[in-house]
Amino acid sequence: MACCDPAPAFVFVAPAREIPDGGARAFRVGRYEVAIFNVDGCFYAIENSCPHQGGPLAEGWLEGSMVTCPWHGWCFDVRTGKMSLGDFAGVARFTLQLRGEDIYVATEPTER
Repeated sequence: MACCDPAPAFVFVAPAREIPDGGARAFRVGRYEVAIFNVDGCFYAIENSCPHQGGPLAEGWLEGSMVTCPWHGWCFDVRTGKMSLGDFAGVARFTLQLRGEDIYVATEPTER
């Protein structure tokens, strides 16, 4: 008998209009704090905690698809969760769905 992973559960977090282009907001999604970024009208979701010392990435500086942690300057690509300086650190990504004008986020991260 084959075993399959169940489809992820999604929860409503906000209307898309509440996150302007170039902006970000943090939301509690299940047991995670998730940062959602708007990059040129496309939305991305990553864990809101920098792996260095837990800095809130949603409060960082967003330039293109790169967010800089406001505490110590570590940079991550919001599309992939990968750190700009190498593979030794990264943040979890979350699948995001736009349903009409509303943003829904998976309650568990995707694999890095």
